[in-house]
Amino acid sequence: MSNILSPNDLWHIVDNVDEVKSPALLVYPDRIEHNIRKMVEISGGADHLRPHVKTHKMSEIINLQMKHGIYKFKCATISEAEMVARCGATDILLAIQPVGPNLGRFFQLKQLFPDSKISCIADSSEIILQLSQMACQTGLKTDIWLDLNNGMNRTGIVPGEEAIRLYQMILDLPMIGAEGVHVYDGHISESDLSLRQKLCNESFMTVLSLIGELEKAGAGILKIVAGGSPTFPIHALRAGVETSPGTTLLWDYGYSSAFQNMGFLHAAVLLMRIVSKPSKDLMCLDLGHKAVASEMPQPRVKILGIETYSIITHSEEHMVIRTPEADNWKIGDPLYGIPWHICPTVDRFDSVSVVNEHQVTAQWLVEARKRKISI
Repeated sequence: MSNILSPNDLWHIVDNVDEVKSPALLVYPDRIEHNIRKMVEISGGADHLRPHVKTHKMSEIINLQMKHGIYKFKCATISEAEMVARCGATDILLAIQPVGPNLGRFFQLKQLFPDSKISCIADSSEIILQLSQMACQTGLKTDIWLDLNNGMNRTGIVPGEEAIRLYQMILDLPMIGAEGVHVYDGHISESDLSLRQKLCNESFMTVLSLIGELEKAGAGILKIVAGGSPTFPIHALRAGVETSPGTTLLWDYGYSSAFQNMGFLHAAVLLMRIVSKPSKDLMCLDLGHKAVASEMPQPRVKILGIETYSIITHSEEHMVIRTPEADNWKIGDPLYGIPWHICPTVDRFDSVSVVNEHQVTAQWLVEARKRKISI
């Protein structure tokens, strides 16, 4: 692995780094706002965006987006949805089918935040029926998005006759309403834009066909929530589609390597320190599994400021690298790195350090990493 920093690439350096414990996650609000503006530009306006919260899980980043006119959000957990509602967002989609105790928690959330429109996805007749029954019991009318599977094979129902039947069921049952369809195509992540566009459009044909059938049957004009970060610029070209990027807010090494021309900036950086130099060319860093997402093969982080290195071992509290530049560094020196996968990296931290003009000036809580806030 090799990377060279020019003097113009020192945006991440923290002048008061001696005051910051490591390992730490640093965030840069000016760069986050750049990314928000870029999201709005690509989508054609804030109203066409429903950004995913799972990447950052922080109320301050919700507030930054609302400052730029974004008021619709997509969440993966009840805790994320509660955090967003506490920020005053008006339209919140729980993008996981509520089952078990989460059905009750979902309605508690709606009851606690009546000024927010809180909806959910569903792909099962049993859950749709339970949502209707609980809506009747609580008196809380509930909007549902039919979750479609167009190739991801994780959740959703394949477009076809059964999907039409489920959508009609949502229309017919009491106290629930059909808000539209939700489709996530996270399986499409090719680096080449033309290939990514081709695959995205081909996989979306079944969705468009289903929507046509539903509208022909009298379902009205359907709303659509589609895509993640790799495909949202493609879905943004479609009329009537809300796009759901998430990683774009903080960006990471994995996506910046794969999608080099999307125009987003890295806005989250790992701070680590050298804790040992066990041999001539080895340095041990305090960046273990507990501080950076480790579900991916190495490299799990791009270390800035070292031209040539390789990652030798990675354990709970330690990362050992081999570099011919080891003599240039001493024990205790800080290093900075861009995580390969930012979403689960954020989830490693209770709080992040906020960097303004090369100074850590505040801490933001990663509030929604909790499995429960109050509900």
